Amino acid sequence: MNITFTDVAGLDEAKEEVMEIVDFLKNRKIHHRLVAKFRRGVLLVGPPGTGKTLLAKAVAGEAGYRFLDLRF
Repeated sequence: MNITFTDVAGLDEAKEEVMEIVDFLKNRKIHHRLVAKFRRGVLLVGPPGTGKTLLAKAVAGEAGYRFLDLRF
C-alpha cells in the first residue's frame, strides 16, 4: 500500500519540514549538482504513538520509494 501525506492526519508542521526531503529524493540529480547531500539520513524523534513511522512511510510514498520496516 502506498501511503502519502493525504493519509497522514494532522502533523502539518512536521509534513512541511519533511517536504524538503521528498523534494531531494525526487530530484536527486538536480540537488547533486548543487552539492546538497544528506549525510546518512533523517532522524525522527518523539514519544511512541506520535506518527513518526507513518510520516516516514508517507515520505517514501511521496518520493516513489519503498519503505522497509526492519523492526525485530
